[in-house]
Amino acid sequence: MTYHKISTHADDFARDLAHFSDKLNLTFSQVQIKQLLDYLDNLLLWTKAYNLTAITAPQEAFTKHILDCLAVVADLPFSDKMGMNVLDIGTGAGLPSVIIAIMRPDWHVTALDSNGKKVRFIRQMVGELGLANVNPVASRIEEFDGQFDIITSRAFASLDDFVGVAKPHLKTDGVLYAMKGKAPTSEDVVNLADWQIEVKSIEVPQMSDERCVVYLIAK
Repeated sequence: MTYHKISTHADDFARDLAHFSDKLNLTFSQVQIKQLLDYLDNLLLWTKAYNLTAITAPQEAFTKHILDCLAVVADLPFSDKMGMNVLDIGTGAGLPSVIIAIMRPDWHVTALDSNGKKVRFIRQMVGELGLANVNPVASRIEEFDGQFDIITSRAFASLDDFVGVAKPHLKTDGVLYAMKGKAPTSEDVVNLADWQIEVKSIEVPQMSDERCVVYLIAK
């Protein structure tokens, strides 16, 4: 494989993935490592034309995009079950939807974003990486139909906003799963009395920034 943007880093990144597998509680096949690195290379290659990410340095993108998204995969709801249907709202260039799909090929992942360019990029990645389990959709969530076991987001600053748009698309026994920086305060959840909320700290290799995930289940 000829890399365009990560050529001098690819071997190190592959070693890092293998090295951090225990910390991430994940097992990487050679196919998955190749898919992750191919995705990262294309993300950086096409970002100027498609405005995919503000992070353009390979090492920073590997840590803040790839490792950050990988760190939540093992803690996803229903992680012991096969065939789950996942919706990622505001997925942008495919974070975390593409990462989840790579690591959970037995799950069906809908990558939703209103930005047509970013969704076209995901569609290109679906073909190049052989991700038959990803459904890229260019749409606003308010104009989208579908019911899902898990709804994820890395994009919403407000839990209220996330719950408001996600709730109509969540199955009765489904779980909302929000990736956050700092843990939400009592003020952040004051309007969510109808939801059972669990916050779990997440340690991302090579990152010192605070990270957590928030599980929300309707009472």
